[in-house]
Order: sequence, then structure tokens, then C-alpha cells
Amino acid sequence: MCVGDFGSMPILGEPAPDFEALTTSGVIKLSDLKGKWVVMFSHPADFTPVCTTEFMAFAGVADELKSMNVQLMGLSIDSVHSHLAWIKNVKDKMGVDIPFPIIADLDMKVAKKYGMIHPGQSSTATIRTVFFIDDKGILRAMIYYPLSNGRYIPEIIRLVKALQTSDKYGVATPANWQPGDKVVVPAPKNKAEMDKRLSEGYECKDWYLCFKQI
Repeated sequence: MCVGDFGSMPILGEPAPDFEALTTSGVIKLSDLKGKWVVMFSHPADFTPVCTTEFMAFAGVADELKSMNVQLMGLSIDSVHSHLAWIKNVKDKMGVDIPFPIIADLDMKVAKKYGMIHPGQSSTATIRTVFFIDDKGILRAMIYYPLSNGRYIPEIIRLVKALQTSDKYGVATPANWQPGDKVVVPAPKNKAEMDKRLSEGYECKDWYLCFKQI
């Protein structure tokens, strides 16, 4: 981890920093969720306009993520009472139920472990982050957004599917990949592998760039 005054920056490919926190669904310990993928996202504050649109959008994909063995979790530096009042307001005023837990990180312990506090944006609120943790507890991807701009939720779904596809088939995904598109075959490590791949029926643009359908 890279450590600074406002906490740590987690590193891809390493175990996600563990924590135990109070949420709107009770106390959750991250390590207890092994066996599931986790998408954890932070928002600056409850009862704010952009965050409200994001939560409604996340609620709209919660069932899809659940079907992909993903636990969705929100987080901000607000109390659990604030979270509960806000999700009730969203339900009452917007007609949207928020079905996933929201972490109440009043002491900023989780925020600092995950580098969610960026003083150039705010020293008292989390920026908009998204962390992708696999079923073994390894941090696989992370995305950071400024306070002013909401997230594009379909990209979050796409990235989970891409990561799970890479794990299942031992492949990579090219730019703009969507589920059902051809995937990239890993580059050969030696001449024998290079010769073999050219005869295996892949769609090869050259020896180092080959695609296949899965």
C-alpha cells in the first residue's frame, strides 16, 4: 500500500484491506464475504442529488449483480441513522428501494484504508470510488471519480463480467469488449506456443494478437 496523511492506496492483485463495519444491514466483515465477489463504492454524502441518482441506478442493477455472485455495498462518512433516513426518503419520494448495505464510516477507517479521501476534492467526504474484489478477497480493479460527476453503471457491470470471463477462460478482453464478443488469447511465451496458436484456428491479426470466440 502507498500510505499518506489521508490513508492508504490499495494495490491491485493484493488482498483487499479487511475491515469490520456497521451498515444498514448490520455489522459486516469483508473477509466473511469470501466466496462472493464484492463491488464496494463510496459516495460523498447522503441527501445529495448526484449520489441519489447513483443509488437509484445501483438499485436497478442489484439483482443482476446478485445473479453474478456479487455483493454490492455502498459507503460514506455518514451515520447509519443518516443512511436509514436517506434510503427511506428515496423509497418514499422516488419509489426506489435500496436493497444493498451501506457502510457507516464515521471514523473514516475504511475510507482511509482504501484511499477514498482526496484533499484536493474534499478532506471531509469520500470521492466516488468503486472497488472490485474477487471471490478470493483479492482487489482486482478500482475506479475513481470526482465529486462532480456520477458513475456510468453499465461500465461497472461490464468490468465485473470481463474479470469473471478472464478468470474462467484464461483470456483477456480487448478495448470496448462486451459479453459475447471475441476475447484476446494471451500472447505466446515462446516460439513453440507461437507456432501452435497459428495452427489452432484463432483469428490472428499477427502472431502476438489473436482472438477467439468463447
